[in-house]
Amino acid sequence: MGFSKDNLKGFLLALLSSGFIGASFIIKKKGLQRAAAASGVRAGYGGYSYLLEPLWWLGLITMVVGEVANFIAYAFAPAVLVTPLGALSIIISAVLAHFILKERLHWLGVLGCVMCISGSVIIVIHAPQEHPINNVLEIWSMATQPAFMLYVGSVIVLVFILIFHFVPRCGQTNVLVFTGICSLMGSLSVMSVKALGTALKLTFEGKNQLIYPETWFFMLVVTTCVITQMNYLNKALDTFNTAVVSPIYYVMFTTLAIIASVIMFKDWDDQSGGAIISEICGFIVVLSGTILLHSTKEFERSSSFRVTAGSYMSVSPSLSARLCSGNGDSLKHDENEEESYSEEISLRQELY
Repeated sequence: MGFSKDNLKGFLLALLSSGFIGASFIIKKKGLQRAAAASGVRAGYGGYSYLLEPLWWLGLITMVVGEVANFIAYAFAPAVLVTPLGALSIIISAVLAHFILKERLHWLGVLGCVMCISGSVIIVIHAPQEHPINNVLEIWSMATQPAFMLYVGSVIVLVFILIFHFVPRCGQTNVLVFTGICSLMGSLSVMSVKALGTALKLTFEGKNQLIYPETWFFMLVVTTCVITQMNYLNKALDTFNTAVVSPIYYVMFTTLAIIASVIMFKDWDDQSGGAIISEICGFIVVLSGTILLHSTKEFERSSSFRVTAGSYMSVSPSLSARLCSGNGDSLKHDENEEESYSEEISLRQELY
């Protein structure tokens, strides 16, 4: 399928976003290290000297630029194309950390990077075309169609059930509770971000969409969903091991975001069965590579992995066992800077 101009713009913006965001993690961590060396108190132990470090602020600005580029990308390309490309920021940060921070990237991590890139190429090749939209009222019509309203209603019901029934009972022992809330709300935030981004794009083109109350409603939905996402993602990261939360959240969030986009914007209506199957296969490859890359980070943090593979098998719990574990303190690294660095990457995945 040919690549339209809008798809190309969205694709390039998504790549630019991943580059800036991936690099921002490294720049901010270098800033944290400099600040800790100067003050003697690390951020993980309550130090705030990094606020006086220019390098940390450069990293923050770099991240903001990347997030803005990601926001704009949704205005030009389907979520089916933009959302999975978010995994590339993790690859960029892992590669830069290997060369700049001297954090060793295991060969399994390299394999995970290759899988993410390969899957992304497949998705890009078979991505659906962005349907032209002339005003925000067209998006509102898509958002209020029966199929998508059923999806929204199901999401709201599930979120309320998770919050009021499961969180008090097993929120501290089952990682799927907090990540489920984040992922469900995240799928709605992606749709709202795309609607709001499209409205702003049309406004800048001379077709003012700010006069419509629907534009402001989408802005309200974005704010509500993102705040809820961040709240429960922080709870998940505070309760469970980051290497467990990150891949599970990425899989659930990306899957639900694509499903929501397919329902609301009918991304697959004009595609052949072969193209749809190819996109799904590419998506699965990206998810597998992401999980492998995160698992490798956990292996590298385990001292038993550095000794022998045999000793690792004897002391390290399986992923399935960790899903319903407590906070996993025995697996966490002693240096809180590295843990906060991994959590920051996870926070990025919660937004888009």
